[in-house]
Amino acid sequence: MIKELGIAMPNTVMSTYNRLPVSFSHGEGVWLVDEQDKRYLDAISGIGVNALGHAHPKLTHRIQEQAGELLHSSNLYGVKNQQALADALCALSGMDNVFFCNSGAEGNEAALKLARLYGHKRDIARPTVVVMEGAFHGRTLATLTASGSRKVQAGFEPLVNGFTRAPFGDIKALENIAKNNHDVCAVLLEPIQGEGGINLLPEGFLDQLRALCDKNQWLLMLDEVQTGNGRTGKYFAYQHSSVMPDVVVTAKGLGGGIPIGACLARGEAAELFKPGNHGTTFGGNPLACAAGLAVVDTLQNDKLIDNSAQRGQQLLDGLKERLGKLSGVVAIRGQGLMIGIELAGACGELVQQGLDAGLLINVTSDKVVRLLPPLIINQQEVQQLIDNLCPLIENWVAQRNAA
Repeated sequence: MIKELGIAMPNTVMSTYNRLPVSFSHGEGVWLVDEQDKRYLDAISGIGVNALGHAHPKLTHRIQEQAGELLHSSNLYGVKNQQALADALCALSGMDNVFFCNSGAEGNEAALKLARLYGHKRDIARPTVVVMEGAFHGRTLATLTASGSRKVQAGFEPLVNGFTRAPFGDIKALENIAKNNHDVCAVLLEPIQGEGGINLLPEGFLDQLRALCDKNQWLLMLDEVQTGNGRTGKYFAYQHSSVMPDVVVTAKGLGGGIPIGACLARGEAAELFKPGNHGTTFGGNPLACAAGLAVVDTLQNDKLIDNSAQRGQQLLDGLKERLGKLSGVVAIRGQGLMIGIELAGACGELVQQGLDAGLLINVTSDKVVRLLPPLIINQQEVQQLIDNLCPLIENWVAQRNAA
């Protein structure tokens, strides 16, 4: 009402985001529509959250149905949907049990607490977790410490103790840590670094890491907040290998837009938490778990994980064909519908240019165009994405070369 009357409004939302000059009224499938009825092809899907796109009928129906029955009862009582979703995720992952929370950062906090309990159980006075350069695990004090970015850490010192860092994908560095640091009890890493620039591990690395963890009695903990829920063409990215982790964290796409996170564990790690060790008020509530069940069921029944693999390959091939030989394009890499185009310099202006062209993209690590389209994207829409994005990058390269 105040806005409609033209009265100036104070900025009552904390300025924690550099927002783009657009606000959306609704969406359908891979498309978003702004308040002026302009349509945008959504190639970032809420930073990997909207796995089923926008207004998916199965997810929408299940949320509406659950909202009419029960939103919240708390973890003082049994939650039927929570048990059903835990059963589904354990069956898909090979894990033994699940702790539900509200976000990826909270899931990683749970994993770090598991690691410390595990370390103390082994009589390690100062349990230490190995984390990776370039990592991103969240913005809580522990998870921003675990992250490998000074940008997210700056100003929040003193950071949390109990971490040591290694180069991403460097097994030799991890072997040296194992020899020299006997306080290590776990290693935490992303199978593909998202915020770090869509960085992939060397082939065979997870097998080597699993062997190193077994040798040194470390927990192998994987942050699949972004890579999980079909994003890479398997339900979890580690399933591209034969490796079984001890702890897996996921969130983002699991709720299709409803906040939910999950920390899954197996073996000894699954037996560490006891009543009172950890908890949450909202985590695993009936509504969030209903959404999670709808997402899991739809990913499987509609073969969207296969679609992620197929359309991801189409996108990767198409981008390499159009952009692969340009001098300003350093690399085009990814797996499934998680793709990065690394350019030879900072390219943040491409986000606004994409917006102007009706395309929603993201730039991470300053010079990597990140693409995370919904897993429902079809062949024609992938081609449209290629056709809309490539001229922007070609123009960026031409202007850079002319400078």
